[in-house]
Amino acid sequence: MAQSRAPIAGRFTAQEVALATRNSGMPLEALRYDLTPAGLHYLLIHFDIPAADAESWRLEFCGEVERPFSLGIAELRAMAPRTERVTLECAGNGRGQIAPRYPSVPWLEEGVSTAAWTGVPLARLMDRAGLRTGVKELAFHGADRGIDRGVEHEFARSLSVEEALRDDVLLAYQMNGADLLPQHGAPLRLIVPGWYGMASVKWLQRIEALARPFDGIQQGASYHFRAHSMARGIPCRRIRVNSLMAPPGIPDFYTRTRSAHAGAIRVSGRAWSGNAPIVRVEFGVDGAWQDAALAEQASPFAWRGWHAAWNARPGIHELACRATDAAGNVQPLDPLWDLGGFGNNAIQRVSVTVAD
Repeated sequence: MAQSRAPIAGRFTAQEVALATRNSGMPLEALRYDLTPAGLHYLLIHFDIPAADAESWRLEFCGEVERPFSLGIAELRAMAPRTERVTLECAGNGRGQIAPRYPSVPWLEEGVSTAAWTGVPLARLMDRAGLRTGVKELAFHGADRGIDRGVEHEFARSLSVEEALRDDVLLAYQMNGADLLPQHGAPLRLIVPGWYGMASVKWLQRIEALARPFDGIQQGASYHFRAHSMARGIPCRRIRVNSLMAPPGIPDFYTRTRSAHAGAIRVSGRAWSGNAPIVRVEFGVDGAWQDAALAEQASPFAWRGWHAAWNARPGIHELACRATDAAGNVQPLDPLWDLGGFGNNAIQRVSVTVAD
C-alpha cells in the first residue's frame, strides 16, 4: 500500500528546501514575456533527469492495439508538425501558502509558465496503431524512475481515450522553436493543453493502450483533491482559473518586499484557465477593485495578458488581481485547503511601500 505523508505547519523542512532548490519556479518578472524563455520556465522533476540520446530514442506503442510499433525522433520530425501555445501549471502551485501544508515542493505562486510546443498530434499516431474495442485509457510512461510513497516506479500518467485523442494533444520535441532541453523532457514529451502539468509526461518512452483504468502510483494515489486522508478524492485535471501580476517597483534582496515611488504606475500580468477562456481580470488596491484591460487571447490554452493603471500614493498598499473565465469560474479571495496542497488558485496579494 502506498505510504502517505501528514500535513505539517511551521518552518519548511530540510527536505522541502532541497526540493525547492532542485525544482525552480518562474521569476514573476518573466510575466512580461508572452512565451516564457526555456531557461525561466518552471520545473518540476520528480526523480532524476534520465540519460537520453535523441539518435537512439524509441517511442513504443503497445498494449491493446492492432498494430504495435515503435518509432524514433527522426521519424516524428519527418511528419507534418503542429505548434501549440500552452500554459502549464504545477498542480501543487501555491502549496506553500496553505497551512498546514503537505510536505512536498513548497511552491508559492511561481509554478506556471507558457511555451510554444512543437510536435505531432498524438491522434495521428494512434490511428496508425489502431485501438482495439474496449480500450478505456492510454497510459504514458516516462523514462524517469524512483520511489514515491514507498513504491518504486517510473513516472506514468493516463488519459481517457477521448481526452488523449483531442487534436491539440502533442508528442512534442521542440519548445519555443528549439529542441527540448534535458530538464524539459528531451528528446520527447507529452503536452496536454488545459491540464495541470503532471499530465504532460516528460522523457516519454512508451504509450500503452489499456482496457482498464490505469492505477499507477502517480494516478491512483497522487494528484487528487482531498479534504482528509481517508477521502477517495477528485482527480486533478483541468487547471483552475488563476492570475498573477508582475510586482511593481523594486524588491528588497532578502525579504522581497516591494518599494515604489508615488505617481502613475502601470501594473501588468497574466491570467489563465484550463476550463474556458479568460473574460475578465480585476485589479485591486487595498480592497477596492477595478477592471483591468485585457490583451488578445493568443491561443485557447495560453495565458492572457492584462494591465491596469495605478495612481500610487505614499503609504503601504496591498495590490491584488482576480480572474474570471467564460465558464463563470472566479478566483477565491483565500486559499481553499487541500490535503495535498493541490489547486490553490487564491488571489495573489502584493504589499508595496510607496515613497513620496
